[in-house]
Amino acid sequence: MEPANDMKAASKTYSGFIASLKWAVPLIALIALIVVIIISG
Repeated sequence: MEPANDMKAASKTYSGFIASLKWAVPLIALIALIVVIIISG
């Protein structure tokens, strides 16, 4: 296996991970906020 090819695959996986992170982080923050409101309410 060539290192360049390996790097291309890793880069694709990484950009997919970042894309899902853009969705996951606000979603987790929203859930945490709702939980805090429920607890304090």
